[in-house]
Amino acid sequence: MELASSVHEAPDFSAVQELFHARGWTDGLPVVPPTEDAVAACLDAAAMPPGHVLGVEPVRGRAVTAEKAAVNTVMAGGLPLHFPVVVTALSAMLREEFSLHGASASTGGCAIFIVINGDERLRLGMDGTFNALGNSDRASAVVGRAVRLCLINLFDVRPGGIDRSTLGHPGKFSFCIAEDEEGSPWESLAAERGVPDGASAVTVMAAGAPRQIMNEWTTEPEEILETFAAEMRANMRQYSIWPGNYAVVMPAQLRDHFAVAGWSRADVRERLFERARIHRREWATVGKGRVVGERGGREYRALGTPGDLLLVAAGGPAGGFGAVIPPWLGDKSRAVTLAVGACLDCEAPADAAGEPGGGGAPGA
Repeated sequence: MELASSVHEAPDFSAVQELFHARGWTDGLPVVPPTEDAVAACLDAAAMPPGHVLGVEPVRGRAVTAEKAAVNTVMAGGLPLHFPVVVTALSAMLREEFSLHGASASTGGCAIFIVINGDERLRLGMDGTFNALGNSDRASAVVGRAVRLCLINLFDVRPGGIDRSTLGHPGKFSFCIAEDEEGSPWESLAAERGVPDGASAVTVMAAGAPRQIMNEWTTEPEEILETFAAEMRANMRQYSIWPGNYAVVMPAQLRDHFAVAGWSRADVRERLFERARIHRREWATVGKGRVVGERGGREYRALGTPGDLLLVAAGGPAGGFGAVIPPWLGDKSRAVTLAVGACLDCEAPADAAGEPGGGGAPGA
């Protein structure tokens, strides 16, 4: 297999690290050297030639080839079996409605929240239970990190460069989870979002940091959801009032109460759509009175429609905890779900020997 990336030589593993750090090709952590054999193995796993274009970032016109994605997957510690999921995540992010450039360059500092559904979770050994939003398993860490390294090396999304984040959050290292489908009373997130039965899928969302909640004092779905809604309202007061995709991560202990009460995903989405809303005058309670003006009575919703909520079944079996993950900035970016193996608008590059989206990216 002939690769187009430039080749770099180093005498040992430590020298590789220093080379990559010196050139800004890492996220600050050690990387796995992307050797030609390792990159080729990833491409073989996805049955893709090196020059295959996964998509083009619409604002800057940068294309992402399978080879460049494979290089960064290897660097993140990924194995060939992880690569098809990374490819799907990148393809979803490159859709126009996701607004990758805006989400990557904003001072708001969002990260790419990734949810994996289907049998691919099991094949990769992903665990959507204990510590789901932390270091839960190898595949979750690798997939999320590979996406971040692609942003750094293919789109120059480096702090102080394209990345203008004021603060950012730890999800910028890796922000990937698997849904706990086996422990959920509901259909999967992917199925709800139109992915055919039997297909694995990846959902991507430009997201803020998780906001953890707790309610262990009731079994009533309405009361549990009021706690989630209160956190969504707090985000609207303190960060952004505009509606968009919110993700709610609900662990097993809380899900069990909904199962007993016979609540569906649609019931949860509808309830949060109704309860997660504020009036503009409420900004005055958090020090933003100067922007209330004469529109204090205007009502704003966290969700434009009930379907904007991403309800994710994940988390350990015990504890009445949950998380609200807010959108980057309202509906400026829309969550995208793609089936693993689906390639929309893929094409061969005009110049396979070039470096589309290269930006000085490391070679194999």
